[in-house]
Formats: sequence, structure tokens, C-alpha cells
Amino acid sequence: MVIDGALLTEEAQARLCEAVRSAYSSAARQPGGAHPFPVGRELAASLGYPLELLDSIPSVAVEAFAGVSNVAVVAEIPAGARVLDLGCGAGLDALIAAGRVGARGRVLGVDFSEAMLARAHAAVAEAGARNLDVCRAEAERLPVSDGSIDVALVNGIFNLNPARAEIFRELARVVRPGGAVFAAELILHEPLPPTTRFSEADWFA
Repeated sequence: MVIDGALLTEEAQARLCEAVRSAYSSAARQPGGAHPFPVGRELAASLGYPLELLDSIPSVAVEAFAGVSNVAVVAEIPAGARVLDLGCGAGLDALIAAGRVGARGRVLGVDFSEAMLARAHAAVAEAGARNLDVCRAEAERLPVSDGSIDVALVNGIFNLNPARAEIFRELARVVRPGGAVFAAELILHEPLPPTTRFSEADWFA
């Protein structure tokens, strides 16, 4: 991974991952606080999640939402599908997917923040979503069998983890041949000006 022309060491990559984990865990514990990224219902609505859909989801999931798109709304998720929500956070997209796959389908939400997962577990229990499980795991080391996923949802994690090649390999491993990955991410439309320097502190700003 390169920042400002310098190759990041494994130690620097580990620091970045821990900083991201800390920031998102803080958002889970105090979603109304100050964070380096937007959080909550207003963000979700601005990204195109229908208000009536947000009203149907437990607030414990909605108020700590920190994605970059309405990927669970626009993705093609057939009834009966096996869905992976990679970086599920507080569980908004996973719960939407669980509603779409129905009783014959199955959804697995994976995240690396215990604080976010605590919200997701509470949301799953409140919603009574028996076809949805959430667990803690790293995106580059998924506890999922080869070719066992029909649809994977990824709502804004590639910018947050320097192990992108490993994440793409894991997605290729767990999604079945002919399956689909629906991913959203923030990108630059043009290079930053030469006067703008990027550092580890700006990683998720």
C-alpha cells in the first residue's frame, strides 16, 4: 500500500486498520457524536434508502449506519439467495437483504468492530430475523466456504482496508461461479492537486 509515494510497512497497515476499527467503534457507541465520516438515518436517506424502509428497520441499526451507498436497495437479490454483507456494520443492509431473500434464503453479516456487531446483534433480535447471522471476522479472512455465496454486498470498505488484493481474492473464493458482487465506494474524479498531501491521518476523511 502506498501513501504519498511511500510503501506502507505491515506495522503501518496494522495501525491504519486499528484506527479505522476505533473510529467505527466510536460511531457505534455514540452515533450522534463527532466522527470523521457521516453517520445515521439522515445519511442513509440522502443515499437513497426509502424512508418507509428505514422506518421498518430497528433504529439501533439505522442510527449507526455509515455506508456510502444504498447498495442493498439497488442490488439484485433473489428470493432464496445466500447473501454475504461484507462490512455489515450495525446491520442495516443485512436486514434489508434478509427481508428480500425470504425464509428460504440466508444472510451472513461480517464486520471487524465488536461495537458495531453489538448493534447488529440487537437489531437482528429486535427484527426477529431468523435467516440472518452476524459474526466478527476480517474481510481478508472470511469464515465462509468456497463458492457458498450467491450475492455479496460491499458498502464502502475498500478505502478502509489496505489489504484490498486479499479482500478481492476472498470475494472471488466465496462467491459461486455465476454469482454477483454489488459494491459501492467513494472515488476521486480527478487527481488531488500537488499541494495536497495525503497521510495516514486522512485515511477515512
